[in-house]
Amino acid sequence: MYVVVMGCGRVGSAVAAGLDRIGHEVAIIDRDPDSFRRLDPEFGGQRVIGMGFDRDVLIKAGIERAEAFAAVSSGDNSNIIAARVAREIFGVERVVARIYDAKRAAVYERLGIPTVATVPWTTDRFLHQLTRESDTTKWRDPTGTMVVVQLDLHDEWAGQSVATLEEFTGSRVAFLIRFGSGLLPDRKTVIQADDQVYVAAVSGRAAEAVALAAGPPPADA
Repeated sequence: MYVVVMGCGRVGSAVAAGLDRIGHEVAIIDRDPDSFRRLDPEFGGQRVIGMGFDRDVLIKAGIERAEAFAAVSSGDNSNIIAARVAREIFGVERVVARIYDAKRAAVYERLGIPTVATVPWTTDRFLHQLTRESDTTKWRDPTGTMVVVQLDLHDEWAGQSVATLEEFTGSRVAFLIRFGSGLLPDRKTVIQADDQVYVAAVSGRAAEAVALAAGPPPADA
């Protein structure tokens, strides 16, 4: 999927990096070239300098072929204008905007533009909205820092070790449900077909872990 992200702040850079790591094509827009320093050195997407609601800038970022658009700049007005341009002018199907004002967010939700509040799990919510992954969060700690999610594992994970899954997804396996009973695994535990796997992850990386686990294990596993 090709995704355009407007805003390379803490959330925008995390969303872009997460999408890039799980195999999507990404272009990220920001008017400040220095903001791109927040991106991982391994980030393989396109960096575009300019205002994210400017049509020419959006076209340069590839909005005409984009399947999703995220507006995550620091301004409500900029985000909603960009979101509407992406949806109404360029026909992007999946559009989501960060809105600070809760009342305005409710209005735009009714217009069919999903909004995300500025909370600790913003990155997870953006990845969920953009990729339409199932909402598998089972528990979140009171600070919003850690979550426990259920993974929908690819069939080829059967026979792989818990250690391999943890290293590949950047999460920790909290427990398994096997044959109807709970199991506390160690790193040497081998995943079996039909295991229900629950992992703990840092908020902001949970949606990425879910997406990685839904694909096959790494080739060298």
